[in-house]
Amino acid sequence: MIEAKGIRKTFQNFVAVHHLDLTVQEGTLYVFLGPNGAGKTTTIRMITGILQPDSGELRIFGQSYQKNRGDILNRIGYIPDRPFLYGKLSANELIRFMGSLRRLDPNFTRKRGKELLAQFQLIEFQDELIERFSHGMKQKLVMTLALLHDPDLLVVDEPMVGLDPRAALHVKQMLTQLARSGKTVFMSTHTLEVAAQLCDRVGIIHKGRMVADESLKGLTAKMATKDGDLEAVFMALTADALDLDEGVPV
Repeated sequence: MIEAKGIRKTFQNFVAVHHLDLTVQEGTLYVFLGPNGAGKTTTIRMITGILQPDSGELRIFGQSYQKNRGDILNRIGYIPDRPFLYGKLSANELIRFMGSLRRLDPNFTRKRGKELLAQFQLIEFQDELIERFSHGMKQKLVMTLALLHDPDLLVVDEPMVGLDPRAALHVKQMLTQLARSGKTVFMSTHTLEVAAQLCDRVGIIHKGRMVADESLKGLTAKMATKDGDLEAVFMALTADALDLDEGVPV
């Protein structure tokens, strides 16, 4: 699903991603971890076509963006960490708008939209203006839009932010079910407990470089930590990382 070979991205004199190699197989729930500023979001933006690597090779579904951008984007769903929604539209209006942008059949858009709104417990608010939604409701609407076209690859950046416990449980179950059905989920999160619960495979990026990429069981065994203790592994591999705001390890 995702194959990156030596991809590099710089911003002026800052190297955000340094010759990164990454492979994500179909049907995998891949969790992508790293401290603040490690290069997670930059990598995600390259995978979703928002940014282009300065060098290296990036292939999605075995294709390159240079040759098959439209086909790739039609098969990807993206849930960003800071989504923007049109507050003056209702949920239904935004769903119809997104369906038209993706050139979906209006009847499919209507049916699929209602199914997803019901799953995320938003159906009774479908005609309310989005500006009246809580943060958690907006997050669930973003997920609805990302899944509207039934993507083969779902890229998720911090999916649990603002969700209540029931909604968070539903999202975890949904992501797991997507992977088990053959879809691929690439998820970035700071919540290590969630990562350990969900991941088929975990990748850790630090200072723009991949420092780990394997199953959680294999990674904890290699690092000689308690089986499943992702926190200990993460701390060991990113030991020199400091959060600039708090001044403590992240």
